[in-house]
Amino acid sequence: MPGIKAKFPQFEKPIIKINEKIESIEKKNKDTGSEGDAANVENLKKERELLVKKIYSDLTPWQKVQLARHPMRPRSLDYIEGIFEEFFQLHGDRKFGDDKAVVGGMAMLNGQAYMVIGQQKGKSPEENVKRNFGMLHPEGYRKGLRLMKLAEKFSIPVINFIDTPGAYPGIKAEERGQAEAIATNLKEMIGLRTPITVVIIGEGGSGGALGLGVGDRILMLENSVYFVCTPEACGAILWKDSTLAEKAAEKLRLTAENLYDLGVIDEVVKEPSGSAHWDYDAMFDKLKKRIVHHNSALKRTKPENLNEKRYKKFRKMGVYEKSR
Repeated sequence: MPGIKAKFPQFEKPIIKINEKIESIEKKNKDTGSEGDAANVENLKKERELLVKKIYSDLTPWQKVQLARHPMRPRSLDYIEGIFEEFFQLHGDRKFGDDKAVVGGMAMLNGQAYMVIGQQKGKSPEENVKRNFGMLHPEGYRKGLRLMKLAEKFSIPVINFIDTPGAYPGIKAEERGQAEAIATNLKEMIGLRTPITVVIIGEGGSGGALGLGVGDRILMLENSVYFVCTPEACGAILWKDSTLAEKAAEKLRLTAENLYDLGVIDEVVKEPSGSAHWDYDAMFDKLKKRIVHHNSALKRTKPENLNEKRYKKFRKMGVYEKSR
């Protein structure tokens, strides 16, 4: 991936350097029409493989936050296009406008129709501005709910991809009812009479994620994160210093493994060697199989039983103590 070295986290820089050496040799061979240094290329590839295993086998929570935010990480539209067929995008909330931070529409997978909705970040500064960095306005949540209600009408399963640092905190969003829109989605999704599978593919930020995150199955990619507030915000709240984000990430228990142990999610989906951004196709294939697996089980459940189980699932989350 030449030309984007500065965008990668510091701990990935050694891998980038090896990649650049390999690309340089392969380019030279192509230009000269020879196979010179082929043995060197193979040695470099073996070195890279060992380095990848070493780096990604022992990631800290803060490093996982960096991977979840990685500029080259697959976005919702990448997963939709890589997993589903015949995606037909639908727009607007029928009340205010079309929020570009969320995409959704009908799609097919193995002959089954799905309503697919995803929070969408960009991969360039220009696209991130267009997508508002994946932060939804109220009309984004209302758009998502409109599509889910449409899916319910025709008994179509819902797949929601979560990738947001949080709901947009701007004044205009508050004026248009941000809190009400999220609260309405929580209530309506609990009672939706069709299966909902939620997949956290990057950042799952607070109520911004939960506004589309109520489901019968909650899956998390191995290097995604799910938090009540960003590590930077947590550092500012607890220690009055947002630069203590790394320390906060340790305390928040925001990794997929943490949340599986806590019973917040149902499955950790392993990523390809390294991380999802190194091999899109392998990641799409893995996630596709898990989506099909979970929906095969869910479609055998009666709608009224789905609602009851979904309600109980979220009610039992968390631990509390009674004071005397």
